[in-house]
Amino acid sequence: MRKTSRLFEIIQILRAAKKPVTAEQLATDLEVAVRTIYRDIATLQAMRTPIEGESGIGYIMRQGYDLPPLNFDAEEVVALRVGLSMLARTGDAALQRAAERICHKIDDLHEEADWLQVAPWGAALDDPAKGCVSKAMLREAITAERKLELTYRDPQDRETVRKVRPVGVVYHLECVMLAAWCELRGGFRHFRTDRIWACEPLEEYFTGEGATLRKLWLQQTGFLDPVASVAG
Repeated sequence: MRKTSRLFEIIQILRAAKKPVTAEQLATDLEVAVRTIYRDIATLQAMRTPIEGESGIGYIMRQGYDLPPLNFDAEEVVALRVGLSMLARTGDAALQRAAERICHKIDDLHEEADWLQVAPWGAALDDPAKGCVSKAMLREAITAERKLELTYRDPQDRETVRKVRPVGVVYHLECVMLAAWCELRGGFRHFRTDRIWACEPLEEYFTGEGATLRKLWLQQTGFLDPVASVAG
């Protein structure tokens, strides 16, 4: 997560909190080091953001600090709720947490809609504790144009190590695919995230090439069928 986005999220977490939030809690929610949170808090305070507290005790946001209200009509609010609820089907834990934060903001301005329910079944939730690769890490590598080294197992359980240039994420109903230029195969391949057994961001970048690669990928593949898109 980029620093500007992280600062915004810290503001939103503190604004919604009913009690002081520790740096450790913020670090867990935003998946960064505690020292990073300390630096971010200092940055926000230097920008005159009304955050009070200190390390070891927790931080709170003084009342009265807010962002401009969201102005949506009733049907737009329902559309937002349905779309945000369907993020549960992506198996992307970071996107789900973001969706929950947005829903809290909507609830602050509109009545809760417990009558509206969306079934959460879809792609398996990424859980690093169980060895599943973080989809947020894949998305960050795409935006940073950073190469990844993947350990991948195909449907026949054959394992290969690939160095790839990630260009996109495709959310299918029951799985999520990473689209990437594979240096081993010399072409675009699609890797089911539930078959990526290890993923390591490399200190190698393909700066300035991402948009061109993505355009070529879309021209060659368009919208993909999950069965036909498995890496080979």
